[in-house]
Amino acid sequence: MMDRTRFEALAEAFGGRIDLWPDAEREAAWRFVAEQGETARALLADAASLDEQLQELRPPQPSAALRQAILDAAPRLRAGRSRLWRWLTGAGLGAGLAAACAAGVLAGAVSTGPSADATADALMAASDDGAALGPVESLGSVDTESNS
Repeated sequence: MMDRTRFEALAEAFGGRIDLWPDAEREAAWRFVAEQGETARALLADAASLDEQLQELRPPQPSAALRQAILDAAPRLRAGRSRLWRWLTGAGLGAGLAAACAAGVLAGAVSTGPSADATADALMAASDDGAALGPVESLGSVDTESNS
């Protein structure tokens, strides 16, 4: 149940339109309006009047002198230095991306080299009698008995 003090506080805080009030307060506010009639409508009308006045307010515009003082106080950029800085930044970014690409290619080449099984199969195929050649036996388990 909402009392006059709470209703008035909500009207001052959220304005004269109950539909813009917090969801948790709306139902009780509508009940208060139904029960209190003119009192509630008068509070809402006062809040709506304040809402309109606030909507009509415009922020003050700075004077031309203030604007010029702000612009005069701002640091100046040197055009030559700015161009050089942009070029160096771009070159550094390009070099960094090129290095990252080269590292990716190198990592891919190292990690996807021929496997031990593929090397063993190639050496077995090259052998005349199908027996594994010396160093291949250390690369993995090669079943030489089933091939003979």
